[in-house]
Amino acid sequence: MISQENAEHYVWGDNCDGWYLVNRQDMLIIHEKMPPGTCETRHFHSVSRQFFFVLQGVLTMELEGENHDIRAQQGLEIAPGARHQARNDSESPVEFLVISHPTPRGDRTDLSAC
Repeated sequence: MISQENAEHYVWGDNCDGWYLVNRQDMLIIHEKMPPGTCETRHFHSVSRQFFFVLQGVLTMELEGENHDIRAQQGLEIAPGARHQARNDSESPVEFLVISHPTPRGDRTDLSAC
């Protein structure tokens, strides 16, 4: 059994949290939490396909120049090669799952910072 309480934790970006729920070469599932006003570096993956699913709050995903507000119990798929950036433009924390196949490790090209 895996949960946020016993999963490996890491901190990224500007005080954002992540927990590895599944950490394999063929699949990566992470639970992430972004405080208000935070964002990740805009980037793309050449091979990895990702699916973001919001658990709580609103995640703004810039995908190929178009903003998508993903609300609780909604998700968005990111195809390989698609340039994207996750942001929390709201005044509340946002929590979401990121499912990647295969793992995006070593398959990320950064484009621009927040």
